[in-house]
Parts: sequence; structure tokens; C-alpha cells
Amino acid sequence: MYATNWRCPPYGPLNDVLEVHLKKTLCFLFAVYTGASIAAFAQEPASAPANPITTSEKGFYTLVTGQVIAAAEKMPEDNYSFKPTPDVRSFGQLVGHIADAQYGFCSAVMGEPNPMKNVEKTKTSKADLVSALKDAVAYCDKAYAGMTDAQGGQIIKLMSFDVAKLTVLSVNTAHADEHYGNMVTYLRLKGIVPPSSAGRPASSGQGQK
Repeated sequence: MYATNWRCPPYGPLNDVLEVHLKKTLCFLFAVYTGASIAAFAQEPASAPANPITTSEKGFYTLVTGQVIAAAEKMPEDNYSFKPTPDVRSFGQLVGHIADAQYGFCSAVMGEPNPMKNVEKTKTSKADLVSALKDAVAYCDKAYAGMTDAQGGQIIKLMSFDVAKLTVLSVNTAHADEHYGNMVTYLRLKGIVPPSSAGRPASSGQGQK
């Protein structure tokens, strides 16, 4: 059973960019989960996780980045240079940009120098970009590994703002989801069904990725 007619609400003018990103993420994730089989929700977990906030954040991150990687893998090599319009990133540059952001956000959370910069500007082939993206996601997995909810509440600097570590990771998830939406557009323009829609019943509704 699928919720094929679910819609994300329109967004009004918001001054807080982070709030926009987080709302987009929650909207997408709710749409994904309501599209799943209701039977899956009938199964209650055996026990609550020790750190529910961190566990939830990691689950959302894994969901979003899994779709991002799948989209990068699904686009043919020939289309990595594709731009819908001349003034936007190519698909390959988009993949590189997402990888760069993973390293930037997660190195801040771990309190260490960014180990990999300028993926977008230094890699062009599909193989190199997909590999870099997977490495970036694996790097962020380390930021979640061993983290507790208490540790996630520790304040760090992000672009001159004082922000909790788990909030930084949440922004990273939102950023990846935002650009997954871009990837969907690129794929659709090339007649390719994006990963988040593959296997779903055809629907005339809008608002789905």
C-alpha cells in the first residue's frame, strides 16, 4: 500500500536558511516513510535504542545518502557533464559538491582538519566521483560512530554560529537531500527514473521525487 497522493506543503518566505533545509528534509522523509508498506510499521522494535536522537539522525542520514549514491550510480557516464542550463553545476559537479559538503560538515563535528577538499574541482569521471562520494559518506559514518545523545549536544562553531554537533549533522543530511532533489531533476530530464521512485506504482500526482 502506497501513499501516492501525499503532498509536501508549500514553503513561505523564511529568513532562516537552516529552517528551510530541515523542513525540506523532514518533508521528504515523511513522504518516503508514508510510501512504505503499512505492515512495516506494525512491527515494534524489541527495545528502544540507548541514544534515540543520534540513532534517528543516523537513520535519516543513511536513507538520504543511500539515495544520493544510487542516483550517482544510475546516471550514465556520458551525462555527467550534463547541465540543464549553462549557469548551474553539471551532474558530475553536483556529485562532487555533495562529497565536499560531507567532508566539511563532518570534519567540523569530529574536530579535525578537513581531509579531502575540492572534489568538485578536481574529479570529473563518473568512477572517481562515485568513489569520492562513497568515501565521503563513510567518513561521515565515523562522525556518528560511538556518538551519544549527550555528545551530540556539545556546541561547536559552524560558519561563526554556535551549533550542537547533532544539529550540524542534521544540516548535512538536509544539504544532501536538497541536492538529491537536483539530481532527480537531472535524471528525469534524461528520461531516467530516480532511485526514490523506482519500483513505485505510476502516479499522476506531483510532489514525489
